[in-house]
Amino acid sequence: PTSALPALSHIFIIVMENESGRQIIGNPDAPFINGLADHYSLATNYSALYHPSLPNYIALTSGSNQGITDDRSPPSAGYAVNATNLADRIEASGRTWKLYGESMPAPGYASNAHLYATRHIPFLYYKDILDNAARRTSHVVPYTQLAADLSSASTTPDYAFITPNTIDDMHDAPIAVGDAWLAHNVPLILRSPAFTSSRSLLVITWDEGSAGDNHVATIFAGSAAKLGYRSIRPYDHYSLLHTIEADWHLQPLTANDAQAATMGELLH
Repeated sequence: PTSALPALSHIFIIVMENESGRQIIGNPDAPFINGLADHYSLATNYSALYHPSLPNYIALTSGSNQGITDDRSPPSAGYAVNATNLADRIEASGRTWKLYGESMPAPGYASNAHLYATRHIPFLYYKDILDNAARRTSHVVPYTQLAADLSSASTTPDYAFITPNTIDDMHDAPIAVGDAWLAHNVPLILRSPAFTSSRSLLVITWDEGSAGDNHVATIFAGSAAKLGYRSIRPYDHYSLLHTIEADWHLQPLTANDAQAATMGELLH
């Protein structure tokens, strides 16, 4: 179990879009992703929870879809929910967090803008973040801020949720485009002081699969991930959420994540 291991120093999650695992693993158009999967740990039996996107993002960060079954956006139009979320638990534990959104026009921006889609920015959908301007703009920031934050371990947030724009996340572009984006950006994270000096984890997953196949690839990388490991156990987005909660001794948010199996077998 994750609780038997030293606590993770940093947990980063990158969420890509709308490709089932069979469309990614073994695909020659995704050489970087497949290299990561071969080198580190791959959950081969991991499932998203819903269609379309937003309910998955909400479930991954609050333990429930909070009654959201569509891609209602932007949150500033009155779609935010009053729900305790992972950011609340992380802050209460004394840890730091940020969401980095590629193509976000300004910190805390809660409306859609060209390649920036708020339905992929889950923390803006929680009223205790959306309605608190200081909290929102300090924690939900443009992706361009990541490089500066990675410059030292002390400025790197303990938890980071990374949302590429709708081209680089594969939503509106071929798999090869998303693979190239990851090939450029993932090494910056893995080679950062926070990741090279402490036991840290980078997770790459997909919000949902294709219409008929909601199995998605999920890769654990970084110093905390086992090397050359493949798991066949069934997991889903609640499992990933519970893995974070268990490692950091955070109270589960709902029965969904509390009852989900943790993914400690992929860690060492």
